[in-house]
This record gives sequence, structure tokens and C-alpha cells, in this order.
Amino acid sequence: MAWNVFKFCTALRGLGSVMIFLVLGVVGVTYYALVVLNYGPSLFHGGLDLLIALPLVMLLWSYFSVVYTDPGGVPLNWKPVVDEEKGDADPLLSEHSGVGLSVEQENTLATPAGEPVRFCRKCNQFKPPRCHHCSVCGRCILKMDHHCVWVVNCVGAKNYKYFLLFLFYTFLETTLVTLSLLPHFIAFFSDQEIPGTPGTIAATFLTFVLNIAFALSVLGFLIMHISLVTANTTTIEAFEKKRTSKWRYDIGQWKNFEQVFGMEKRFWLIPAYSEEDIRQMPELQGLQYPSKPNLDSVQQL
Repeated sequence: MAWNVFKFCTALRGLGSVMIFLVLGVVGVTYYALVVLNYGPSLFHGGLDLLIALPLVMLLWSYFSVVYTDPGGVPLNWKPVVDEEKGDADPLLSEHSGVGLSVEQENTLATPAGEPVRFCRKCNQFKPPRCHHCSVCGRCILKMDHHCVWVVNCVGAKNYKYFLLFLFYTFLETTLVTLSLLPHFIAFFSDQEIPGTPGTIAATFLTFVLNIAFALSVLGFLIMHISLVTANTTTIEAFEKKRTSKWRYDIGQWKNFEQVFGMEKRFWLIPAYSEEDIRQMPELQGLQYPSKPNLDSVQQL
């Protein structure tokens, strides 16, 4: 019998708040080493308090926005709008009794935009375009990117922007902390006398190593997701995209960017959307997306 790795995915749910406390623990250790042990009042008198504190506040705001924002689920009894020129398509959808679609039916049915009609046999429901089933959450997620253990949540249509901002502010904050502690790190390997107790020195050294490690690793993820945003692709879709030379949802880098961050520039750097963007941009709700015309339908998983 083949070994099914997905049956162990539910074990990730057990991490729960452990990962949240781990993130808060790293933030706490960093603050203690940077402010309490090393710089203290001189940090504030030198005007660096805002430079360090503001990215930290935005980091935590973005982080908890990802954690507590529903990534987007398929509405109850949702059904796709199919091409009326296909004579047997509408009756099939209207009389669908929840037994699933055959492979032939999935390959035949399509929306007026040419997108294939897909059905999730695990959730026993139709799947909107760009929607995928998450084995950890046990449900279909709109425009699912991936399930992130660090945020104990799926990253999807409604919280992807918040996840990107979390990466950005994490990189910014860890880089600033690394640069602030760099003189202490250099002094550790030189003949200079290092003030403080062995515990103070150890905490500073650990904080420097943690922050430079996070900065470098997050930078890689940030670059990857920037490339995905400019191509209007998710992590999952990046693998599907290899099957076709044309990607129907790539409508230009600027429009692709707006589909994630919205059109209101003053909201780009905060984990929120303007009411006008929410009202005027249905793609922010994850159920429909503009696409290139006259493309052959792209079969999705």
C-alpha cells in the first residue's frame, strides 16, 4: 500500500498557538538584547527608537492580520456560471446532487471566460477558479498560496497581502537589528574588551545570529513572492504554470500588483484595504479574476 503523506497533515494543527508564542518569543528576546542589555536610553536619545519600533509595530500588525484573517472559503452552495452555448452544461450544474463530476465532465464544462469547471471530491462542492483544497485546514481555500505553519493559517485570497507585508517588515526589522548589533558581534571575535556579563554577551550573540538568519531566509521568500505577484501566480500555480506557455491571469505587472495590494496607494504598506477597493475589486474576494481573452483553458489541479 502506498504511503499517504497527507494523512499526517492534520498533525500540523497541533502546533496551534505554539508557533505564535515562538514568534513572540523571538521578538521579545530581540527587544531585550537590543534595548535592555545594550542600547537602552541611548537608543531613544539618538532618534533610532522610531526606526526600530515602527517596523516592529507593522511587523506585529501584519503578522496577527495573517493569523486571524480568514484566507477565504468557498461560499455554501456556490456554483460556477457556465457557458450557455454548451447545451448540457446548465442542467448538469442545476441538477447536481453532490456526487461529483467525472473527468470527462470536468474537461468538457467551462465558464464563459474559458476556465474549466472543477469539483472538489473531498469537500463535495464546486471549486472557483484558482481555488485549491488544503489538507491541513480540511477545506478549499480561495486562491490558495500555501499553508504556513508560522502563521498557523492558510495564505489565500483575503490575507495574501498581509503575509507579504509580514515578510517585508520582518526583513526590514531583522536587518536593522543585525546592523545595530554588528559592532558587538565584531568585538566578540576581536581583542576588544566587551562590557557586560557573560549572560549579556551570550544573549547579544544569540540575538545577532537569530536576526541575521531570519533576514537572509526571509529575503529569499520575499524575492520569490515578489516574482509571483508580478506574474499574478501563487506558489501552487507556479507548478501548474509549467504546463502551459501562456498564463491567463497575467494581465500586466501593474494590474497584477493591484490585484494583491489594491488601487489605493495609501493602503499599500498597511494590512488593510480601503472600502472603495473592496467594493470595486471583486478579485479581492477571491471568486473571480480578470484574465486574458482568447486563451485556451488552463487545466488546474
